[in-house]
Amino acid sequence: MLPLSTIVYRLLWAAFLGSLVGIERIRSKRPAGMRTSLFVSMAAALFTIVSLEFAKRTGDPATTRIASNIVQGIGFLGAGVILRDKGSVVGLTTAATIFLTAAMGMAAGTGLYKVSGIVCLIMLFALVALVRIEKVFKLRSQYMLFRIKADNAASLVPEIHQLFGEMELTIENLSVSPVDGKQILQFTADLSQRQEEKVTAKLCELGLTYEMHPAERSFA
Repeated sequence: MLPLSTIVYRLLWAAFLGSLVGIERIRSKRPAGMRTSLFVSMAAALFTIVSLEFAKRTGDPATTRIASNIVQGIGFLGAGVILRDKGSVVGLTTAATIFLTAAMGMAAGTGLYKVSGIVCLIMLFALVALVRIEKVFKLRSQYMLFRIKADNAASLVPEIHQLFGEMELTIENLSVSPVDGKQILQFTADLSQRQEEKVTAKLCELGLTYEMHPAERSFA
């Protein structure tokens, strides 16, 4: 059996790494904060230690399947934070963070201190630095609904197709309908913030009256 001091050190190391991840989640105002991340990491470490100790005591290496079952359990926990909101799927990063936090805890539970520490640093880099890179280069995309109101909106269809074609964007659900003596051109598209700015600049340049809202994507 592992010395009690070694077990405690591994658990505390797992808890420390988990809490670092949790602090970043709190700072970003995301689910799975400090306590959740600490518990996930520490629980994974404890399950791993128990699994290893069972294998040593019984001489049956099959008892290490406890560790493999951690993956399934964490999968259910992560699935609970994934939601659909305004046409987008949200919570994927939180779910992935929980999943990787559990793996980090398992590494800490087996005594891979350096490995688990490096994983923690990479995870924090991804959560902090890569988010800033996304914002600076405006890479994050969103599914948007456009409504353009004009006297003859149908005549704008070729120009809209050309504009989106130049950015290699696909227009979906395009329709033209009469409203109060005018026409409403409506369509949806998945575009980044940078592309969104180009589209709105072009619409303003043309002097068009338009609306733009997050849309619910149909997965049928």
